[in-house]
Amino acid sequence: MFAEFLKNLVQPNPPTLPNSDARLALAALLVRVARADGSYDPAEVARIEKLLCIRYGITPQEASGLRAQAEVLEEEAPDTVRFTRAIKDAVPYEDRTSVIEAMWSVVVEDGVRDEGEDQVLRLVASLLGVSDRDSALARQRVGSRQSDG
Repeated sequence: MFAEFLKNLVQPNPPTLPNSDARLALAALLVRVARADGSYDPAEVARIEKLLCIRYGITPQEASGLRAQAEVLEEEAPDTVRFTRAIKDAVPYEDRTSVIEAMWSVVVEDGVRDEGEDQVLRLVASLLGVSDRDSALARQRVGSRQSDG
């Protein structure tokens, strides 16, 4: 289904992703981290859709469709290393740090921080070129928002 997209994503010098492809790739990363603990629950699905609505200014129906496509892509995508390396080359640093923040919000959504999720998020942050410091700050921002309400 996504063969051409994946082929372009993992080539040695990936082109800058068109906006729709970048949305899909980043949504797939959110799905990947949500699934990392072996549980993909409705709260995580809802968080992903809300993040997509906010980040891309799309309707809840569009976000649901994008998330569904991202779930399929995440299943078909190569290992996280090649997948994120291509995204790193195609997405500006500021957008990558906001993706890490969004990923942390998915990790904490179910109220449980699982070691598998932490490992995937650390790997993704590193592969996206986001420093440990920036990832930790993103996690803190998410944590302070969560405790605020």
